[in-house]
Amino acid sequence: MKELTIVQMNDTHAYFELHPELFWAGKSAKYRPAGGYARISALLRQLEDKEKYLLALDCGDTIHGTFAAVESEGQALVPILQQLPFTAMTAHWEFAYGPQRLQEVAAQIPYPLLAANCYDEESNERVFEPYTIHETGSLRVGIVGLAAYIVDKVMPDSFSKGIRMTLGLEELPQLIKTLRQEEKADLVVVISHLGFPQEMQLAQDVDGIDVLLSAHTHNRLWAPVRVNDTLVMQSGSHGAFLGALAVQVEQGRVIDFRHRLLMVDEPITPDPIVAEIVDAVLGPHRDLLNEVVGETRTALNRATVLESTTDNFLLQSLLHVQDAHVAFSHGWRYGAPVPAGPVTREQLYNIVPMNPALFTIEMSGEEIWTMLEQNLEQVFARNPYEQVGGNVKRCLGLNGYIKFENPAGRRLQELFIRGEKVQPDRSYSAVFITTQGVPEQFGHNRQKLDVRAVEAMERYLQEAGPARAERQDTFTAI
Repeated sequence: MKELTIVQMNDTHAYFELHPELFWAGKSAKYRPAGGYARISALLRQLEDKEKYLLALDCGDTIHGTFAAVESEGQALVPILQQLPFTAMTAHWEFAYGPQRLQEVAAQIPYPLLAANCYDEESNERVFEPYTIHETGSLRVGIVGLAAYIVDKVMPDSFSKGIRMTLGLEELPQLIKTLRQEEKADLVVVISHLGFPQEMQLAQDVDGIDVLLSAHTHNRLWAPVRVNDTLVMQSGSHGAFLGALAVQVEQGRVIDFRHRLLMVDEPITPDPIVAEIVDAVLGPHRDLLNEVVGETRTALNRATVLESTTDNFLLQSLLHVQDAHVAFSHGWRYGAPVPAGPVTREQLYNIVPMNPALFTIEMSGEEIWTMLEQNLEQVFARNPYEQVGGNVKRCLGLNGYIKFENPAGRRLQELFIRGEKVQPDRSYSAVFITTQGVPEQFGHNRQKLDVRAVEAMERYLQEAGPARAERQDTFTAI
């Protein structure tokens, strides 16, 4: 019998330091400090000391999500990742800097970025290695990477310039066969950034995966889920948790396991080397980011699917800058909470780290209805592989009533804008950010404003604050 402890990190979104994290306490949300790469490093070192054999893997969304990461196009993370004992990683928001830039960053990291489902459009060759082999003790582990399928589906075009993405559903069986028969792997591990619903379906559809490390949907799984002979785990977000799965392997099968979801909490003594690197990375930006720019009376978070207090605040800011009937943004999952109280500029960048420009547009009632139906299908599609959204599109100025269980195009039952029933032929003004807020096929007279999201939020706090952004039943399930 052979033993191995697999440690998962996923969806850290470049949260360099301790930050507020949300924890549910009955019906209420509580906030306490968690995360930071110096504490992640310290916890990994503790596990290395305690466990006989350790395999640490990163499921992506690592080099994008905060000001310093975006400002440096991922470079700020390189010296930190060079210190962490990972064996492989995969990607999603890493593609935000463009595939070529991602390759440049990946070349500086001392372990491979794996993406069996990412192909060059012209040559049809893989852009990244599909798998790697890791030997620990007498155990030979085959590790396959699946990057986010949605990179060339719903993300901005620049993310996927020159590449195409597949689900990996067709590639995996052959890769597993290669790992088992040619590479003589005792254990097959898949690190994936497809999202928990897709990965659960993948584990059902593909035989031979022993452990599937899931990401993208920010699930805190306190126990792994067994699908046929596959163990599926996911470990929160923002670096607030690491998942540890100790497995016992015999004749190419996991015969027993023990799982722990480990909080990266404040009492952990930070790794001094990584802490020094983090301080050097953030030092030039601290004066800018630490400035208090306002106050919120509402605790802001994105932990709810149909609407969120964070995005209500964001959309209030857009409407403060530009008068319109409605405001739209994408239902992003990332963005650490902002507890009620003072708000710093760093926290505003955490809400929208790419700081996109605001746009205005004219849309018919029919277009708004169609756009929302399209988004509801992306989020709640019956076929998990067709779930390519995040949370439900964030909207302010409208109210909708929906039936989740209905088929595509038939979920929205009633829709009101500013308290009046939407008229299909009427034109409505909208302000929004990014093509994920309003895709390019909708509306007319699309105009870019000379103001960006962070500036809009600052202006709102200073001119109309303190912020109050409670949920408003934008969407109600009926």
